[in-house]
Amino acid sequence: MKIRAKTNVMVKARIVKGLTQRDLAKLTGLSNAYISLLERSVKPVGPGTAKKLCELLEQPLEELFTIE
Repeated sequence: MKIRAKTNVMVKARIVKGLTQRDLAKLTGLSNAYISLLERSVKPVGPGTAKKLCELLEQPLEELFTIE
């Protein structure tokens, strides 16, 4: 099972919250590069990280991610 970000939705949610990739990285403890890879759906994300991102961006899991 892989959890991947919905690219456009993830970027839009971040921008609506007024966050840069760097801001989101600091808040989550992830690297800027990893946030970039997630937003482009290059890397899958773990369940804990997906939950944390959903909480910070105030979006439900099914809105930001697809489960393959």
